[in-house]
Amino acid sequence: MKADHSLTALCAAFAVKRNGYHAWGKAEASERERTDAVLRAQIHTVHQQHRGRYGAPRIQQELAAQGHRHGCKRIARLMRADGLRGLCARRFVPRTPQSDHDQPIAPNRLAVPPAPTAANQTWVTDLTYVWTAEGWLYVAVLLDLWSRCVVGWATGETLHARLATRALQMALQHRRPAHGLLHHSDRGVQYASGEYHAELTTAGLIASMSRPGNPYDNAAMESFNATNKRECVGLATARGGYATRAEATDDFFDYVEKYYNRVRRHSALGFKSPVDFEQQTN
Repeated sequence: MKADHSLTALCAAFAVKRNGYHAWGKAEASERERTDAVLRAQIHTVHQQHRGRYGAPRIQQELAAQGHRHGCKRIARLMRADGLRGLCARRFVPRTPQSDHDQPIAPNRLAVPPAPTAANQTWVTDLTYVWTAEGWLYVAVLLDLWSRCVVGWATGETLHARLATRALQMALQHRRPAHGLLHHSDRGVQYASGEYHAELTTAGLIASMSRPGNPYDNAAMESFNATNKRECVGLATARGGYATRAEATDDFFDYVEKYYNRVRRHSALGFKSPVDFEQQTN
């Protein structure tokens, strides 16, 4: 406005005295403004470190771990002012597996108390898929229900039972659970197959399956798949998508093994990462 109007005219229009305007221009920033400026820089640093995944609650927890304690509402206000936002969760849309097969079905033992109180008491598993320029990449994942840690996974070009078995074998090799661990899945043919059932029996795992047409029975696993689609696949899509299945597999490895398990703060774990939660609780 100063480029189009004289200072005298502007002061007259807004009923401001010239000496008052000059005093305002020379005034130092308030303590609140100075601390907001420092906090803004800290917020931007955390937001960039997590590739825009974190919203105000997780940024608050990250800063608190660094010794900077600020209210979540204050952080959210400054984020809005700077046009920053986290990757928001979309409404949960359940899906049901293809379970029209004649393989044996296990009862839903997950619904029976008690809930797990330590690692390697209950695992949940599911299959998901990712689009690439080469076609679909299918991903099998096993999650420890207590710590939300990904304990096994595998990728492949088809939904053959071998894909799910490879993920289970990884989990068994890395975790070596005691007999009696509860293993919960949907009713998909991959988990009901003789190959998969034999692997469970040999390892001493107890099979459990969701009720027909009820994906909410495996809500923790569905939630992980949604988080992966948002925080890993979604960012890749924004960059132009995956050119190959190998590229998508490498990205999943980086997300799960380097970020999700070890770094990402999980609200259900008191904003600890799955690895930190297991180490600090044991």
